[in-house]
Amino acid sequence: MEQHSEPKSKQTKGHLFAGWNSPPNLVTYVRIVLVVVFIVLDMRAGRFGVDDTNMRWWAFALFVFAASTDKLDGWLARKYDQVTELGKLMDPIADKLLICSALVVASIHSELSWWITALFLIRELGITVMRFVVIDTGGKVIAASQAGKYKTLAQCVGIAMLLAPVWSMMSLSEQVVSWYQSLTLIIVLIALFLCLYSGAEYLVNTFAGRSQAHEERSSK
Repeated sequence: MEQHSEPKSKQTKGHLFAGWNSPPNLVTYVRIVLVVVFIVLDMRAGRFGVDDTNMRWWAFALFVFAASTDKLDGWLARKYDQVTELGKLMDPIADKLLICSALVVASIHSELSWWITALFLIRELGITVMRFVVIDTGGKVIAASQAGKYKTLAQCVGIAMLLAPVWSMMSLSEQVVSWYQSLTLIIVLIALFLCLYSGAEYLVNTFAGRSQAHEERSSK
């Protein structure tokens, strides 16, 4: 009896590299390249941009632009039905590279305490490793939760505020700058709480899903 093979789109739908060259994924690759440029600008600008204020403003602008394109690739993926396993994996990785590099440089410049950066890095790198483990064992990549999306927003806002060299605005008093820095720290700490919470949520959902899948296989 003749066997009919499934359409190619169905065969490759769950493949990790299916749709690797789709427009949303290309946008994600560009974001990763921009991270390298951002690191160079931020490092050369010095602590709070004192060494080169203009370069610090460029680093701020590049960070805001790179962070905002996160919405672009997501919008493209949904609009043209090009959501891929690779995109679900690479999109948060691109976010992590941008966020983590900005945090590390801020700590190197003594603009942010290392313990805050360390907690961010432990969570972000830990979840990234978990994603690869899930893929390696044949599981599905779990998309970012609502808490994770709020975390990313808070991180981007807090880091953007940290990067902006508002002290260079001569019209602002020292008191205003001090209030601005305090508000920046509060937002960063809120982002840290959401970061740890969403990380725990991801682990719970991942293990719950794997346990359910194991029970379904055992019952067959």
